[in-house]
Amino acid sequence: MLILPIKKQWFDMIRSGEKKEEYREIKPYWFKRFSKNIIIFHYDGYNRHLIDVILRNGYSSNSPQMKCKCILHIGQGKEEWGAEPNKEYYILEILEILEVQNVN
Repeated sequence: MLILPIKKQWFDMIRSGEKKEEYREIKPYWFKRFSKNIIIFHYDGYNRHLIDVILRNGYSSNSPQMKCKCILHIGQGKEEWGAEPNKEYYILEILEILEVQNVN
């Protein structure tokens, strides 16, 4: 399972349902990590890249975290969700939050 640390602001917005995407820069590091964890399926005439990730607010194993089911694709993100304008990212489109842990 791929674990991605994120800032509290983004963690809270995703948990509330306000933020629907998480971004990572297009770099070989992320390509390698994502490619080891995706499931490719055919839907509506297109190949989709499904990935389960844990979004963790911190680096400790007992930090607040969410397990999410996502679709991975490349595109431009939204500035209000932390993306820079006119920049391409790996986009983790959050389909469902499967589990939340260590949140008080």
